[in-house]
Amino acid sequence: MNKYLPILASAMALTAFSAASQAAVMDDESGFYVGGNYGYVKVDGQDDFDDDNDVMQALAGYKLNRYVAVEGSYIDFGKYGGGIAKAETDGYTAALKLTAPIAERVELYAKGGQLWYTTDYDIAGVHGDEDDEALFAGAGVGFKVTNNFLVNAEYTWYDVDLDANDALNGADTNTDFNQVSVGAEYRF
Repeated sequence: MNKYLPILASAMALTAFSAASQAAVMDDESGFYVGGNYGYVKVDGQDDFDDDNDVMQALAGYKLNRYVAVEGSYIDFGKYGGGIAKAETDGYTAALKLTAPIAERVELYAKGGQLWYTTDYDIAGVHGDEDDEALFAGAGVGFKVTNNFLVNAEYTWYDVDLDANDALNGADTNTDFNQVSVGAEYRF
């Protein structure tokens, strides 16, 4: 039996390689894409950090096949807060994006990943900045205008913590960013 194991393993590897090669030839949806989103972000924070604002995002990604992509982006959450506490946040993301085509020109997608962000803050005249990271998850729907150009609508939740010590009471401020946006994507 032991002398047949290398033959069996080789046959299985050849079959798997052949199937993967055939799938790659048949999948004409792999490749790079770029895009951008513009929308609204609701900052759910403590005290003076509750606010809403415009959000802008530039993204680039690579579709491994019609169902899976990896994506990175730069996102600017803008300025929020008021009164005693004000802040401005921007950062970079890395995500895994899963797509489910539901019609010839319509697809649903979900994505999740990591956000690395910087927040500049001013709390009661005390200025500072914090670098941190957070998880995020989102879902959306895309509409193919052409085979290469898509428009989309998306909702994304970011678990952001502003670990800035409040000059008045020494407490940390925990926030969630809830983003609703529309965007466009071009696939090469």
